[in-house]
Amino acid sequence: MDQLLDRENKKNSDFKLISDSMIDIYDSIMRIEETEIRKSRFKDVTAKELHLVHAIGLHEHKTTSEVGNYLKLSKGTLTANLNTLQKKGYIRRVQNQRDRRIINLELTDKGRLLFRAHDAFHHALVKRVLDDFSDDSIDIIEQVLDNLLGFIDEVSK
Repeated sequence: MDQLLDRENKKNSDFKLISDSMIDIYDSIMRIEETEIRKSRFKDVTAKELHLVHAIGLHEHKTTSEVGNYLKLSKGTLTANLNTLQKKGYIRRVQNQRDRRIINLELTDKGRLLFRAHDAFHHALVKRVLDDFSDDSIDIIEQVLDNLLGFIDEVSK
């Protein structure tokens, strides 16, 4: 009976630790990104706009619908954010050559620089996190992240 209670207490403790850690990690990464943006040449960009630039990508020429669906943004919110990024010179809208009703998004030179800076930040972050893990442990981390993303995808539908 004591073992069962100890196991349940450990499970609750582990749950709280993981839950608190996920919140702290999310908040910290967002805070670090905001701080790094303010110290960089990209002071005019918010973290939300930064992630929109990242969602557009370097060379994909995604449609507005693809980006909106990926980020789970309403058309109105997406349009407002795209207008802002276009005015700031980070993106441009390009009419699709095959179907003129479709608008593709692409990054300007300034947008590509921002993308690369953001990508380098995330690369350094992930490298630092994974440096001390074995391949088997990294496989487990990937499985955990797949489960988490699957849950997030289910909840956000």
